[in-house]
Amino acid sequence: MEEILEEAQKLSTYCLCDACLGRQFAQVEHGMTNSERGERIRALLHLPEKSPDECWLCEGLTGEIEKFAKLAIEKLKEYEHDTFLVGCRIDEEILRKEREVATPHSESIKREINREVGKIVAQESGKTPEFVHPDIVVIVNTMYDLIELEVNPLFIYGRYRKLVRGIPQTKWYCRKCRGRGCDYCGHTGKMYEESVEELIAHKALELFGAEDESFHGAGREDIDVRMLGNGRPFILELKNPRKRHINLEKLQGEINKYAQTKVTVDDLRYARREEVEELKNARHPKTYRITIAYEGNGKLNEAVNALRGAEIAQRTPTRVSHRRADKVRYRKVMDMRVENADACEATLVVKAEAGTYIKELVTGDDGRTTPSLSELAGMTITVKELDVIEIGDEK
Repeated sequence: MEEILEEAQKLSTYCLCDACLGRQFAQVEHGMTNSERGERIRALLHLPEKSPDECWLCEGLTGEIEKFAKLAIEKLKEYEHDTFLVGCRIDEEILRKEREVATPHSESIKREINREVGKIVAQESGKTPEFVHPDIVVIVNTMYDLIELEVNPLFIYGRYRKLVRGIPQTKWYCRKCRGRGCDYCGHTGKMYEESVEELIAHKALELFGAEDESFHGAGREDIDVRMLGNGRPFILELKNPRKRHINLEKLQGEINKYAQTKVTVDDLRYARREEVEELKNARHPKTYRITIAYEGNGKLNEAVNALRGAEIAQRTPTRVSHRRADKVRYRKVMDMRVENADACEATLVVKAEAGTYIKELVTGDDGRTTPSLSELAGMTITVKELDVIEIGDEK
């Protein structure tokens, strides 16, 4: 205690309020506020009292805690939330002064204001402080008495089925104007009028009062491919939502009604931020139904049998080489069978590892995929229609 009082005596040359004096010894004794600690030290040293308005260091800030808390509570009423965290911005001159008087036992004025404002907000609003993933971060700008809110996004997991062809998974901005609008895209800014993303997000943005969204899918299907069966997992990220407690059964019904017969969703649930990365990294095997066309008397059944369980080498397909690295990928064809066939067409069911280029598995892509169905059958085979009919568990 003598050592503490000796250090405190040195600070007596500064005009410090109780909070700023006590804060320099915040790590010495717990169970009291900085103001109470400063008051005790001042009494032991017989120092004159100083109000926050007289304080050389905080310039009155520690006396404005209740005001900042009331401003925060009022601002938070605009957003539905369960948890919050308080942060603040302090004038650089105050921070400079703080460094000048800091002791080995002190805490920052930022930490004190964050904590004390947070206590009042929690008590008055009934909301819970959360230090890892709060719904909202309250930023107190102490220089201008302003409250800024950083509203953390909301994540909704689900599965979608794309029932028609000709719709991309995500918004596809115009390659000419990049979304600004031009003659090439009919001033829409997009290459396609709608997407799976937009059909799903429209009602979610409306019901949650969100400003924007991002769509995260577990892989993607081509524009001309339907996504059927158990559906593709996705997470919709809603940015700056004003509401956070919408009944997801209601949302599901609204989405399915709005998307009509184009897209349907199910299994909606609230998700964690970490699940986005998990979804992106997941390696789901997929099962496809493929309608193929061919001419000639090739060995289709023999080729199918040869590919079942085989490993194939796929160089980046020609159709995507402009946007993906040119390299060879090795994938396993887990199963393949002929569902029906006639003289010029057949329907195949294929199960393959995640990341397999199915169209190229059939056509060979001028030798960039080997072995391929065309190569082994000894005839040119084209893909007429392709559907994803199941996405399996990655394990």
